[in-house]
This record gives sequence, structure tokens and C-alpha cells, in this order.
Amino acid sequence: MSSDTGSLVKGLSSGDRGALARAITLVESTRPDHRASATALLAELNLTAASTIRIGISGVPGVGKSTFIEQLGHHIIGNGHRVAVLAVDPTSTVSGGSILGDKTRMPELTASEKAFIRPSPSGATLGGVTRRTREAILLCEAAGFDVVIVETVGVGQSETAVADMTDIFVLMLLPGGGDELQGIKRGIIELADLILVNKADGEMEKAALRAAADYRNALQFVRSRRDDWTVPVQVCSALTGVKIDAVWTTVREFCEGQSNSGALASRRAEQARSWIWSDASESLLAEVRSHPKVAPQIEALERDVMQGKILPTVAAAKLLSLYRDEI
Repeated sequence: MSSDTGSLVKGLSSGDRGALARAITLVESTRPDHRASATALLAELNLTAASTIRIGISGVPGVGKSTFIEQLGHHIIGNGHRVAVLAVDPTSTVSGGSILGDKTRMPELTASEKAFIRPSPSGATLGGVTRRTREAILLCEAAGFDVVIVETVGVGQSETAVADMTDIFVLMLLPGGGDELQGIKRGIIELADLILVNKADGEMEKAALRAAADYRNALQFVRSRRDDWTVPVQVCSALTGVKIDAVWTTVREFCEGQSNSGALASRRAEQARSWIWSDASESLLAEVRSHPKVAPQIEALERDVMQGKILPTVAAAKLLSLYRDEI
């Protein structure tokens, strides 16, 4: 273990937010030497986190996820916890850029010594998360943050990976009535452990209550993924803080019930097993693309496929043959 890695381990063990930020930067790096250091770092950490809570939050654009997380974060801190927020921003498919503006949308929470907010670009990774979100969760827990919130980039068919790396998946909706459910992929509804109708304040309060009732009725026709849990639909106001305490109570009750029944331990074990193959697939693909016999052929094969000269399956087989050194 290098001296730099050792200092990061020491910093994380003491709860240093600066060390945590540097550690996440290290695990997100794609440089081979950084990947080796990141692996060494993770191997040295105490990753026992049975008492932590991992919350995944998704919702349509404009639903107020960041404002809600700031309110919830302050409430959780007030209950004696330390909160880490991993906010994933979408990366432009055109420029490759990302705004990474979540810190500006959570100014008060950012200033708290008991909070840590890390915006990261999603890159080419689907599922509303980054390629290294799992590692970032472990690093936050190693630094003493016992509640980790993962905010995804939005709602869609691919925005579901966060449900496979957290303990409870919260879906936020606007007071748009039951018709809004038709505009959201059924899969993400089936993954939700808690549905929140935000903006239940002022003139929108009655609309939020009506929408919540509509969603409850609609959920009768949606199969829950947990036999021992009926998905609740609650209203809240991220703007005023109304019902934020009720949301936290529901999250705690759900996680405590899952922990007591053994379902939480089983779920995390299954997540760890799935993580093996996810990481192996991504690493193997990167290795194939950078192989000295494969890399020079990629552009020509892609061009031939785009021009209809060969089928994608034929091109893929050729790339794998080159990788295996069969030709």
C-alpha cells in the first residue's frame, strides 16, 4: 500500500470529508495506476456497514429532488446521523459535459459538517448512476456517514440501477394526478418502496392529496416486489418541510423491518454478488477495446457496419477473435 493510499485510509477512518472527496475521485478514475490504487484502498477499509441506511431517490425532472434532499438531510442530521449525498448528473451525449450543479441547489446542507455532497457525471453509464457509485457508497460509509442518499439523473426505462444498490427506493412524483403514471415506465413503479407526491403546499396542496389518492388506486394494479411491504404513497413539501419527518419515519420503519426479518442482509448479499459480474463486464469490455490488436480495427469495423457492408454480429465476432488472438 502506497503512502498516498495509507493517508486516504487514515483520513477516511477519521471522517475527513476532504479525504473522502479525494478517495471518490480516485475510484472514479479510469487510469490503470489509479484503478490499482483504488483497489488497494478499498481492500484496506473497514467496510462493515450493517447499521447504515442507503436511500435511492428518483423522480421526473422538476419534481424537486434536490430541495427535498436538502430538507430530508437536515432532518436526518437533527436526529443524530451523518448524511452523504451522491448526486448523479446526466452527461451530454454531444459534448460529454455535465453541469454538476447539485451543490448549488443544496447550499445549507453543503455547509453542514455532518453532511457530504458529491455530484458526479453519469458518463456513458445507464441506470441513473455512475460506474463507481457502489464504491462511492462504501467510501462514504467508511468515513462514518451512516445515511447515504443516491440521487439519480431522472426517471426512465434505464433509471433503475439505483434500486439494485440501495436499501429503499423512493420515487418522487408531481401533483399531476393518476394520468402521470401512464407517462412513467411501469418497471420503475414496480421497483418503488415508497412513492412521494411533492409540492403539497399552497394552491398545490389539494392537488397533491388528490394525486396521492389516484396513485394509491393505480398501485392496486401494480405488483410489489416485496411480499411483506405495501408501498405507501405520501405527500410532502420540500419547499416548506411539511411531512418530511413522516417520510423519514417511513424510511426507518421500512429499513428496520427489513433488517429484523433478515431481508436486508440477503438483499445486500445479492447486490454484492451482482456487483461482481457488473464490474467484470465493464472491466472486460474496457480491456477488449484497448487490446493492441483490437483497437486499430475498431474504427474500420464500425464504419463497415454503419455502411451495411457487414452485420454487427459478424463485426463483434471478429473483434473477439482478435482479442483471443485466434487470427
